Amino acid sequence: MSYTHFTLFERESLQFFLNQGKSFREIAKIMGRSPSTISREVKRNWSKKANHYHYWHAQTNYKHRRKACHRKNNLQYNKEMYQVVFEGLLQYWSPEIIAGKWNNNHAEHISCSSIYRAVKANMFPGIMPGTHFRRKAKPYSHQKKSYTRFFDSSIHDRPEIIDNRGRLGDFEGDTVYGSVGKGYLITGVDRQSRQFVAAIAKDKKLESTNAAFISAFANAEIKVKPLTLTLDNGTEFLGFKELEKELGIKVYFADSHAPWQRGSNENINGLVRFFFPRGTDFNKVTQEQLDAVVSLINNRPRKCLGFLSPNDFLKKVLHLA
Repeated sequence: MSYTHFTLFERESLQFFLNQGKSFREIAKIMGRSPSTISREVKRNWSKKANHYHYWHAQTNYKHRRKACHRKNNLQYNKEMYQVVFEGLLQYWSPEIIAGKWNNNHAEHISCSSIYRAVKANMFPGIMPGTHFRRKAKPYSHQKKSYTRFFDSSIHDRPEIIDNRGRLGDFEGDTVYGSVGKGYLITGVDRQSRQFVAAIAKDKKLESTNAAFISAFANAEIKVKPLTLTLDNGTEFLGFKELEKELGIKVYFADSHAPWQRGSNENINGLVRFFFPRGTDFNKVTQEQLDAVVSLINNRPRKCLGFLSPNDFLKKVLHLA
C-alpha cells in the first residue's frame, strides 16, 4: 500500500482512539494504517509540554513542515548560475533558452520554471515578466491583406533541399507593419541557420520593398549569400522579378492564408513585435536601433540549433570561430 499523508479527520480520529487507551496496533487495524505509521505520527507530533497528542497541534506542525521542506531555488545559492541567468534575461532570452544553454554545459541543472518563479519573486533587479518576457498574443494578425494569384513560382515547386533546410541561403521573407504612414520593416530568416536580416521600407511600393531586401542582405553582420526567398502573396512583392535579377536568386510564394509554410519567419516576426510593438513609426527608427535588435535576435540561442545562436551556428558552419 502506497504511503499517504494523514488528513485532519484521521488525526482527530487518532486522538480519539488514543484517549480511549487503544494500542498503536489496534488503532492501525481500525484506521487501515500500519502500526509503524501510527507510531511515527504520534512521536512526531507529541506535545511534550502538554504531554499528549492533539490533532490540531499535529495538523499545524504538518503544515509548517510541508512549507519548510520545499526545495530551495538553485539560484539562491549558486552565484554563477544566478549571474548567467541574469545576463540572459537582460538580453531578453526566454527561460527555456537560458535553462537549455546552462544545462548543456553544467552538471547542476536548472528548470525554466525555476527561472519564471525567480523573476516573479523579484530576484533580478529591473527584470519583470511584463517587460522581459514575450507577451502571449494571437499567433497571426487578422489585419486584412491584399493577395494576388498571378505569381508563377509556387512553394510546391521548391527543391527538396530547401524544404529539408539542407543548406544556407534559403530565406523566408515578410513585412512587419508599423501603422498608417509609419513605414514597414522588411524581414528575412535563413531556414537553416535562422539568421535574421531586416531593413526599413518607407512604404509598400515595389521599389521600396526591393531596396529594403537588398539593404537587409548587404548589412548582415555575417554575410550569407541568398539563394532563394519564399514570400507570402502580398502585393508589395509584385516586383519579385526585378529582385531576382538584382540578387541572383529564385523567389517562391507560399499559398494564400498559409503562414505556417513560412514558420521560421512568422516566429521571428512575433519576436520582432516585442521590440517594435504595433503602431511603431518605423520612419523614426534609426539604423543603430534596428541593428541593436537584429544583433539581439541573432545572438539569441535557439532550441532548434542545440541552443546555439544563429551567429554561433554560422561561425561553426563557416569555420569563422
